[in-house]
Amino acid sequence: MTLAELFAPYGANEDWNGVEISDITRDITQVKRGSVFVCTRGQVHDGHLEAPKALEQGAAAVVTGRDLGLENQLIVPDPSEAYASLCAAFYGFPAKKLRLIGVTGTNGKTTVTHMIQAMLQRAGYVCGIIGTLGGRAGQRVFEAHNTTPDAKELHRTLAAMVEEECQFCVMEVSSHALDQGRVAGLRFEAGVFTNLTQDHLDYHLTMENYLAAKKKLFAQSDIGVYNLDDAYGMRMIEGLSCRKVAYSADNSVAHYTAQNITYSMDSVRFDLLGHGITGRVNLKIPSLFSVYNALAAAACVLSLGLPFASVVDALNQFEGVKGRMERVPTGRDFTIVIDYAHTPDGLEKVLSACRKGGPKRLVALFGCGGDRDRAKRPLMGKVVMEGADFAILTSDNPRSEDPQAIIDDIVEGIRAYSTPYVVIPNRQDAIRYAVRTARPGDLILLAGKGHETYQILSTGVIHLDEREIIAEQLAKLER
Repeated sequence: MTLAELFAPYGANEDWNGVEISDITRDITQVKRGSVFVCTRGQVHDGHLEAPKALEQGAAAVVTGRDLGLENQLIVPDPSEAYASLCAAFYGFPAKKLRLIGVTGTNGKTTVTHMIQAMLQRAGYVCGIIGTLGGRAGQRVFEAHNTTPDAKELHRTLAAMVEEECQFCVMEVSSHALDQGRVAGLRFEAGVFTNLTQDHLDYHLTMENYLAAKKKLFAQSDIGVYNLDDAYGMRMIEGLSCRKVAYSADNSVAHYTAQNITYSMDSVRFDLLGHGITGRVNLKIPSLFSVYNALAAAACVLSLGLPFASVVDALNQFEGVKGRMERVPTGRDFTIVIDYAHTPDGLEKVLSACRKGGPKRLVALFGCGGDRDRAKRPLMGKVVMEGADFAILTSDNPRSEDPQAIIDDIVEGIRAYSTPYVVIPNRQDAIRYAVRTARPGDLILLAGKGHETYQILSTGVIHLDEREIIAEQLAKLER
């Protein structure tokens, strides 16, 4: 592709004819001869300051938001949006060759996207997926660096899906991605909203800003699928022109509802109702939030015209997602569950789901992320004190913060409670303690890490797979 072809929507410069480009990037370390360098701004970083260096390194042009007085500069109103558009063009506009579904919300995005993928595949479609667990297009797997990738990585993945003859792409769409324009220019056949609870306020500052970021997805969607039972559900689709589809486990006026919900140790059963059709679902993830995830996914694909029976079949065969209410085999008389819950609301729902399993004692091991919203730390402590019988306070991803300081913030929320707890800052030691001291009938919840097999410390990233630590400690018990 030539520079003139890439920049055509912004007005061509005769000097750009015949100039072949090799890449598009906003990372100065990735600039090479023939690159187009886009000067985007972050919270602390401004790419405009690196534009001269990019040209010195051989960039064919720089894209800026203001006149820098440089040769081969293209001035645009919003470099972040331009970056997304240029990446789409560079990879041949792959999104236009796919039917896109976006899922947003504080909790449940990963499970809902995997449910939607399972339903589409059950109906005979080829569906790629992008999200927290990475991307997959046919047999090709892509590592996840963010829930929703950078625009370049995103369009490269979409192009791979086109090559693999995918018909659909279902993706998690984070509030950061929406706010930063990573999905700018994409048109979603359906957008799905799960829920909105306190998270990422270190970035968005207020819940109103958080809501506004999430709402952008539905301005880019033909169909808006929303949770009628969530406090922010109606506000999420308010004032938008998309076709609106509601789901609920509590309100029969919704388009799709769940009724006659019953729980067992290993599953949750309910009747899925929609437009006069009913199907009995036996979902192998025993919790109310699993019902909501299933409703969100079903409402989405049914709105796109998938057969009702096929959707129910897919839910009945769905085995769950790694790190989401994942039961780890112990071969003993206690149960261990790993879950990604890392917000007060998410933790409360997971604890409630674990309680429905009827354990003699519910043990919660958890921590809070460093360099993130401090306000939720005492709230998470409060949730555990109210929902568990015993707590183990430890580290999550402390990042640059002192792990003990993070735990001290949690303790501020639990001083008034009598629920017993211990503090073990090293997460590996905390997991070993939980397994070593397990009693018959215990259910031990390891919350916060979920699918992650690493831990981010101030000294760098280390390998930490909770399943390996559990297996190691179980082997010691057997000796």
